[in-house]
Amino acid sequence: MIVTEILSDTTPGSEVTALLRSLHGQRRHVLGILDGLDPADLRRPVLPSGWDCLGLVQHLALDVERFWFRAVIAGDQAVIHGLTSGDEAWKVDPEVPAVDVLDRYRREAELADAVITAAPADAALAWWPHDLFGEPHLHTLRDVLLHVITETACHAGHLDAARELIDGRRWLVLT
Repeated sequence: MIVTEILSDTTPGSEVTALLRSLHGQRRHVLGILDGLDPADLRRPVLPSGWDCLGLVQHLALDVERFWFRAVIAGDQAVIHGLTSGDEAWKVDPEVPAVDVLDRYRREAELADAVITAAPADAALAWWPHDLFGEPHLHTLRDVLLHVITETACHAGHLDAARELIDGRRWLVLT
């Protein structure tokens, strides 16, 4: 379960709380738009680029939640040394059950929330992947949170398009 105890906007750290609330909404969107799809549809590419919904969720778990929060913000050496390059995260082994990928996303979000809630908005990055991105263009937890919210929202939109092509279902977020 993703951290659901949100502090009021008047408590210390309310900026991080507000950003985390936004990220939680995007995570709910990612999982909600996929709710009810069978495993075959989760693995079926419907856009010309060839990715499938399950691969996108695995990308969000590994290349977004794990990478940005546990590696970049927390500097977790086990995560940093276990990073892969390229598009491996987008490819889900056919033997891996779909529920395992969705559960991994939930677990990585929980681990990310623990990192997020332990640091102030202006906390400096613990590690930066110079070989991937050159000089840092993000500098604080705040920057990373805004980046991840944007990336997750963008991918939620990709999932919206895929879901509509699969069975016509649409996701409308009114709050």
